[in-house]
Amino acid sequence: MTLGLSWLLGDWFGYRQVEQESLEQSFRYRQLVANELNRYLPIPELMAQHPLMVRALQHPDQPELILEANQKMQRMAGIVGSSDVYLMDDTGLTVAASNFSRRDSFVGRRFAYRPYFSDAIKSGDSAIYFALGSTSGVRGLYFSHPLRGDNGVMLGVLAMKVQVDDLESQWHRPVNRDGAQMVVLDSAGISFLASRQDWLYRDFSGRREEQQALEIRQRYPGRQLRAMKIHDLGRPWGVSEKSRKLSIQTGEGTEEYLSVTTPLPRLDWSLRVMVSTARVLWTRIAFVIGGLALYLAILLAWLYVRERYRREAELAQRGEQLEQSVAERTADLERSNRQLREEVSERERAQQELRETQQELIQAAKLAVLGQMSAGLNHEMNQPLTAIQTYARNSRRFLQKGAPDMVDANLAEIITLCDKMAELTRQFKVFARKSEGPPTSVDVRLAVDAALKIVSAQRGEGTPRIRWHRPESPIMCHGDLIRIEQVMVNLLANAVQAVDGVDGPLVSVDIEEDDGNWRCVVRDNGTGLPANSEQVFEPFFTTKSVKQGLGLGLSISRQIVDALGGTLTGSNRQDGPGAEFVVTLPKREVIE
Repeated sequence: MTLGLSWLLGDWFGYRQVEQESLEQSFRYRQLVANELNRYLPIPELMAQHPLMVRALQHPDQPELILEANQKMQRMAGIVGSSDVYLMDDTGLTVAASNFSRRDSFVGRRFAYRPYFSDAIKSGDSAIYFALGSTSGVRGLYFSHPLRGDNGVMLGVLAMKVQVDDLESQWHRPVNRDGAQMVVLDSAGISFLASRQDWLYRDFSGRREEQQALEIRQRYPGRQLRAMKIHDLGRPWGVSEKSRKLSIQTGEGTEEYLSVTTPLPRLDWSLRVMVSTARVLWTRIAFVIGGLALYLAILLAWLYVRERYRREAELAQRGEQLEQSVAERTADLERSNRQLREEVSERERAQQELRETQQELIQAAKLAVLGQMSAGLNHEMNQPLTAIQTYARNSRRFLQKGAPDMVDANLAEIITLCDKMAELTRQFKVFARKSEGPPTSVDVRLAVDAALKIVSAQRGEGTPRIRWHRPESPIMCHGDLIRIEQVMVNLLANAVQAVDGVDGPLVSVDIEEDDGNWRCVVRDNGTGLPANSEQVFEPFFTTKSVKQGLGLGLSISRQIVDALGGTLTGSNRQDGPGAEFVVTLPKREVIE
């Protein structure tokens, strides 16, 4: 089993290595072809924009004009490094060419059957084609672009042929590297570039030679295009879908390759990189040797552990004999220990009962406090619910007025208020148990800002003028942001209700520093507090209607401030009508 598993793992690892090398080679040569195409593709279009080319097609009967076009294309061919540049009319007849002075000149020849001509005429755009020259028999890339007159009428096509010698020289560099072979196949599966000379102009599609179409034979005139003897051996375990194992019969015998096929850019060509699988056998052997060595190491370790356990068993047997003799002498001690353990167990049971009783008392106390505070839930939830209702009504009005930005802003505020309602309900847990952690440093300004938003949204257009003297620097205190915000909402809401119906209603918020503490003062110019100001902090004491509250806001606020280590006091103002409430919180330095 070890040898079989090692063989399978070696097979998987070997093919993975071969595939990785094939993919690297595919990427490299795909870039070579792409660079070659991008280098020459825009040149025919630039040549076609020369006015001399258009005039030559419009007046092919003027020898001086045609001679000038021939010379111009001859210079163009020398500049771009192409073998031939020639101009054809709309029937495919060559009017002018860079090789006009040679015996095998293209002038007067008709190339309408070539796809680079027909594709450019049909599409009205640049075309690329690969074929053997019908005159020279030399492989080349053909780049073409149509020419139109001033009225948009198709006049002809300008074509440029580039030999692939430079590309093929780079192609042949890695021929002997680990048995890697590369071929470029056209859409019909014919190889026109190959790392092996005997694989050039061969049919890799699996067709018979008599099944080859006429267009294929016109592309490669004078070539036999013999079919390759290829057998598909399937996809090895562990490689990707694009990889196949092939058996290719050559003159030297049968060779096995891992083939990776990659499409090339812009054209219907495909690049096939084939790496010999001979190395996979050596990888398998290496894994088998490694597996055998691992098996022997585990076997020796097992033999060592078994011998050690045998010796430990002998020592344990001797230890048992010694324990038997000791047990006889320690019988009295065991009886004493047993009695002591019974006493300890009895005490532990008593302590357990005591702990359970204490837990029941604690739970009862928690339930009592929760029952007391649940009565205030309606008061605490009423304010944000009223604000949400107001935002929703305003959103409908803004929606009717076609103000989606204001609607989106109101919806954002509604979402914030919903989050705050959830956070407010969570705060009731604080009163039922001790805080899970010490308060942190918070900025009181942020709590006042949030409270002002809630109160303003709750009252809408009827909100009195609130004067908030906001300090420029952070007001850091020792507390909890949500709890402080809850207290400020209660104080501001009470102040707003207190000035309802008063001439010139005004509510002000100030923050002052006082001997290591921050004093947040909320003042109004309303009717003021009753004679006994401490009575307003008692549960269910209220001077308002049931719709405006249950009289729990100030009571809960004082409990919150006390839990944060501060104080909350209220009194009538000395400088005029109205009342003022002071929240004092421990100061904390800002750490920069």
